[in-house]
Amino acid sequence: MSVPVNPPPRLLMGPGPVNADPRVLRTMSTPLVGQYDPAMTGYMTETQALYRQVFATTNEATMLVDGTSRAGIEAAIVSLVRPGQRVLVPVFGRFGHLLAEIALRAQAEVHTIEVEWGQVFTPSAVEEAIVRVKPHLLAIVQGDTSTTMNQPLDELGVLCEKHGVLFYTDATASLGGNAFEMDAWGLDAATAGLQKCLSGPSGSAPISLSPRAVDVIRGRTRIEAGIRDESDEDSGEPVHSNYFDLGMILDYWGPRRLNHHTEATTMLYGAYECARVILEEGRQAVIDRHERAGRAMLAGVQGLGLSVFGSLSHKMNNVVAVFIPSVVAGDAVRADMLDDFGIEIGTSFGPLHGRVWRIGTMGANARLDTVLVTLAALEQVLRRHGASVPSGGGVDAAYEAWG
Repeated sequence: MSVPVNPPPRLLMGPGPVNADPRVLRTMSTPLVGQYDPAMTGYMTETQALYRQVFATTNEATMLVDGTSRAGIEAAIVSLVRPGQRVLVPVFGRFGHLLAEIALRAQAEVHTIEVEWGQVFTPSAVEEAIVRVKPHLLAIVQGDTSTTMNQPLDELGVLCEKHGVLFYTDATASLGGNAFEMDAWGLDAATAGLQKCLSGPSGSAPISLSPRAVDVIRGRTRIEAGIRDESDEDSGEPVHSNYFDLGMILDYWGPRRLNHHTEATTMLYGAYECARVILEEGRQAVIDRHERAGRAMLAGVQGLGLSVFGSLSHKMNNVVAVFIPSVVAGDAVRADMLDDFGIEIGTSFGPLHGRVWRIGTMGANARLDTVLVTLAALEQVLRRHGASVPSGGGVDAAYEAWG
């Protein structure tokens, strides 16, 4: 016989997802309304306005794609890139490979450049590749949680404009907890998810598109039979996806309200509240809180004698990777953290799998108490597994860094 869903209490201190803000969960429990109810379309319009502030943009084409953060990535790439067009993807972690994979499936001609995991790209390296490849689109991750690196974007927009390249970033893991300036940095498209620094559940993907990106998408217009007017004309090669056709999604969110799908009402409520909570605290104050919590966690793991992976000068605010001591089994420590303390920390992928733990301080969990509890638990579990760690070293260092 089935039983009610009753998950155990967990403190999610991995690379995401994290615990949703209780205000977001309460908002998601409110009643449903019809997709064209004035209340619903009002929430949609207000959500657009809220996310313009979160992305730091004036882009009218700011909205949600229904689905996880990967849905936003796929919608952006498949709508901006026609088969055969060149896409340049600088890869510095697992999620750069994901962008290349999605572009390949969109039938683009994909070119990649790579740096060693734990490093980021210089503007000159990106420009050299742009000059050589002559891409239609530069697609790059901002914060890649697989390596915990935060790729600087502030100089790349100028390079893309100089060479006539569209500029897209996946900000799933970085938006809200790290500096992000869509307009000032010259981005044409950006996508995110709720489950990291935005303090929500996975399932909705905020997206913002510049007027230049919208022009590209509108050059591939196709409106379905049954909802089109006699004056509607198709243009160009259609987007090779119906669900992820951003032109049709723009028409659904725009004044015409052309039916494309039934908006995921509960996820819209959640996305709305995620943005509202951030802006109520203050966009910069939230980024500063993430920086402070990340600084405390970094000091704390170092205070336990653990070595940190990657370039600290380019580390994301909201996640740190630490090498697993050779005297312990990484998965066994993670299991005891979960079973004995109800705390989840993460492993990693590819060349880092089994070599590092990833510990996150993001969203509603970017707080002093969560940092201290996690460090205290990790100290005890490490000691039980035979590692020699300074007594109270993590908590003491975190207190000092926080102060």
